[in-house]
Amino acid sequence: MGRRAHVIVVGNEKGGTGKSTVSMHLIVSLLGQGLSVGSIDIDARQATLTRYIQNRKGRKDAAELGLQAPDHVAVPPSGDQGADETRLLDTMARLGEAHDVVVIDTPGSDHYLSRLGHSFADTLITPLNDSLVDLDVLARVDPETMKIVRPSHYAEMVWETKKTRAMRGEKAVVDWIVLRNRLAHLDARNKQQMEKLLADLAKRIGFRVVPGLGERVIYRSLFLEGLTLLDLRHKVLGFEPEHEPRGRPPGIAGAGGCHRRRQAGSGAGANGVGPPSGRHGAPYVFRHVREAPWPRDR
Repeated sequence: MGRRAHVIVVGNEKGGTGKSTVSMHLIVSLLGQGLSVGSIDIDARQATLTRYIQNRKGRKDAAELGLQAPDHVAVPPSGDQGADETRLLDTMARLGEAHDVVVIDTPGSDHYLSRLGHSFADTLITPLNDSLVDLDVLARVDPETMKIVRPSHYAEMVWETKKTRAMRGEKAVVDWIVLRNRLAHLDARNKQQMEKLLADLAKRIGFRVVPGLGERVIYRSLFLEGLTLLDLRHKVLGFEPEHEPRGRPPGIAGAGGCHRRRQAGSGAGANGVGPPSGRHGAPYVFRHVREAPWPRDR
């Protein structure tokens, strides 16, 4: 295909893990670094990333705030697998030639377009809720012994995509990052179990774990407004800075924490999982994504 872009795939076969929230924050961060970014939404049932970008482009103050948007393409399935895969391949060829980075948002299910999308990944980001219930996306765990029985179907699929890359003449190396989302209700014992199981799995199937997202209602409002936390460095009507308690690290991108002023109808939209403020915010995640050498860096 002759592509030169670095491809970041955000994937997990479970829904509600914040894939589109992560994708949008990655896109805005990369654009802010002066990189040219293309994006692909193959999550046809939800199309959250597509709607997020539409909300962003539709803001009347987009130019005033300097809001950037990616070269975005939605590739929903039509039921014709061959035609759908050809459309995705053509889209990847165009965006890969035109941009520095391509971000692919995938559905929370096993689908032929998701499998093909994963095969393009130079970096794979898997948001994972910090819950033993959600861990089965990576491995089967014996509930009696709390030991790993075997890798999951999704983990095996990630390995299979390496074969697909090799068949296309590409390097099979994929930098796999698992974002461990923080859930407020998880007790200390379960957190310790998750840490041990993830550490064992990381060695066994080859990924690295970084702090992920946090449960914050503001992300529902940010979705509706087409904004990310990174945009709140500017003064945005309806969003107010939140004073950080003494001793607490500054918020995301040095902007401090923010909250949404209560307004009617502000509770709908994307799920409320998003990057927390503080040192484990989005810039922390982006730094981990950029650690591995990209194709153009080699």
